[in-house]
Amino acid sequence: MTKSGVRKEGIKGTLTGWLYLAPALAFLIFFMVYPLIDVFIYSFEEGYNSASQTYFGIGGYNYSYVLRDPYFLQAVKNTFILVIFTVPVSTVLSLLIALALNSIEKLKKLFQTVYFLPYVTNTLAVGLVFMILFRKTPYTDGLINLLIKAFGMSPVDFIEGPYWAKMFVLCVYVIWIVMPFKILILTSALASVNPVYYKAARIDGASKPRMFFKITLPMISPMIFYLVITGFIGAFKAYSDAVAIFGVDLNAAGMNTMVGYVYDMLYGDGGGYPSYASAAAIILFAIVLTITVINLIVSKRTAPKG
Repeated sequence: MTKSGVRKEGIKGTLTGWLYLAPALAFLIFFMVYPLIDVFIYSFEEGYNSASQTYFGIGGYNYSYVLRDPYFLQAVKNTFILVIFTVPVSTVLSLLIALALNSIEKLKKLFQTVYFLPYVTNTLAVGLVFMILFRKTPYTDGLINLLIKAFGMSPVDFIEGPYWAKMFVLCVYVIWIVMPFKILILTSALASVNPVYYKAARIDGASKPRMFFKITLPMISPMIFYLVITGFIGAFKAYSDAVAIFGVDLNAAGMNTMVGYVYDMLYGDGGGYPSYASAAAIILFAIVLTITVINLIVSKRTAPKG
């Protein structure tokens, strides 16, 4: 075949590839890129009126308002506490459970199914169970408080009580919700490690802790970093988790999140402010993007060399 024929075949193959990608690209542009650009524009339109779709001018007032809003600052505080606490704790616990499941021979599939059940259970249903476990009522202090009193301590109102108690319940709830997916991913990652490495290590007399840190952890590190990155993104997007436990008026409970603040600005009792909501959404996007990039850089530097 001549060079021109090869060139034509290459161009034809490229066009065919782009043709296959066209539906996915159109979907991506229409539902992700365009809305992001639209939100970015909204965030600079000062005094935007939803009814007349008019605004007073262009500037950074929406950002300055949002960054000074005590409700937004509280939402940022709640979100960061949620991220900092739940992501590492859920990842470590999931890894320990995955290692335990990987060492089980009998009923392994049954235990994997049991641990995965919370992931396919409705979020609000799980939240209702947590509320029943932790809420104090005129008739009962709740199961958790009964256990606390059994150890001689005073009961705590975890749902309507002090801030630390409410945040503790929310963090435990989020960890419970995200762990099944992480366990599934890590169990699959552990199963993919070539057993030849372990056999060679045993011959050399390596201990189990040494095999874990020198073989297992480096081999599954890409999956761990994937779970950390998606965990950060998921925790920053938390909203339904808080609603499931504390109800829709999260500002009154002091347990709103950044996504919840955006929703309230759009549709809540004080809603109808798309410019403020857009500014808050862009701030959230910038935070998530920055943390994701940092995680990707760290994961590339610490990834095992081929």
